[in-house]
Amino acid sequence: MSMTIHSAKEAIAWIHSRLKFGARPGLLRVKELLRRLDHPENGQNFIHIAGTNGKGSTTAFLAEMLKKSGLNVGTFTSPYIVKFNERIQINGNFISDEELLSLVQKVKPLVDEMDQEETFSGITEFEINTVLGFLYFKDQVDVAIIEVGLGGLLDSTNVLTPRLSGITTIGLDHMKILGNTLAEIAYQKAGIIKENIPVVVGNVAKNPLEVIQKVANEKNSSLSLYKRDYQGTFLKDLPTGELFSYEDEQVNLPHLEISLIGRHQVENAAMAVRLFLEYCHITQWPFKESDIKYGLKHTFWPARMELLNQEPLIFLDGAHNDHAVKRLVDNMKMFKGREIFILYSALKRKDITEMLADLKKIPHSHLVVTTFDYPETLTKEDLASLKEQGYEIAENWEEGLGKIIQQMDEEDVLVITGSLYFSSLVRPFFKKE
Repeated sequence: MSMTIHSAKEAIAWIHSRLKFGARPGLLRVKELLRRLDHPENGQNFIHIAGTNGKGSTTAFLAEMLKKSGLNVGTFTSPYIVKFNERIQINGNFISDEELLSLVQKVKPLVDEMDQEETFSGITEFEINTVLGFLYFKDQVDVAIIEVGLGGLLDSTNVLTPRLSGITTIGLDHMKILGNTLAEIAYQKAGIIKENIPVVVGNVAKNPLEVIQKVANEKNSSLSLYKRDYQGTFLKDLPTGELFSYEDEQVNLPHLEISLIGRHQVENAAMAVRLFLEYCHITQWPFKESDIKYGLKHTFWPARMELLNQEPLIFLDGAHNDHAVKRLVDNMKMFKGREIFILYSALKRKDITEMLADLKKIPHSHLVVTTFDYPETLTKEDLASLKEQGYEIAENWEEGLGKIIQQMDEEDVLVITGSLYFSSLVRPFFKKE
């Protein structure tokens, strides 16, 4: 007999209880659940975004511009930083507890039925979240931006047919599932490319780009490539973001301001502008250049070089794979000459050795490795082994954080980084939502 759900808290607990099924690539279960719900994904306008890093920021920039142009915009992202409801939003507002409860009450009995059938049992947390997103956006939004969870080809979001697709970056991440080379990973990401649907590509290296181009040719999809068809040029760092210019064959926007810190955000913002222009062109939607300027300037995305404190400077940055850590190391150049403290924690399935080696390259840095309460985090044994390798360890992240802050002067900088799950745990200590 299956349990009845009476509150949003119980609904979220039930969704999280599906985490035990892990990440199970394949579309069989999600397609079956959607069939039983009479295909809520059909007839919706989607923009589908894949990529190793930059998906979240690109989605946030794009959503803000589309919203400013007068559209109702849904976003489906993961993981969450503030609270679970953040994953599913309309016009920047999280799905309410009441709406989440009502959707889970609709979906759970069908999942219970599917669990009784060997072929469809064990639908995962992310698959359920995907379906909840499709249900919530149905008849409520003009367009929904859907961020891929893992890879692309076999990701549960890949049941949709979008008006436009985007691939932000290709880096080494989730290699057990997606493959060991950039080309193999690119093939998985390129799995979101659909017949005759245009694709915008971010700053991707030559080899993985060739894989994307081959798939796009086979699918007869037109490609917009960074540096070939559109360009974002960094102009200068601002106290709370970056200044850049955007140009393509038809548009030249010389002074665009973004409120996310980090020069790599210029690439994400430029890609978002290209996606915005393409979507407006495809759908014949009228817009003003001021929509682009306003949208970029007013975009907020938590845990992406997010400023938590001014004196001393404390940033939260979910650099959860080596590609993102290299970007973080690059961003630290703006604090040349200052002492930089780093509190780092990650999940075991990541390439921690390489990430730590990169973080150690930051001049004047003091690196502390810690752990937190979540499946697959570093164990005491892992920390002991890292201590033997010469790393400073904090077995309790709160104590580690307190100790670092006590050591800091006003001129020093602290970056709390690693897993996005770690970021979501640390953030409430500084931000009261």
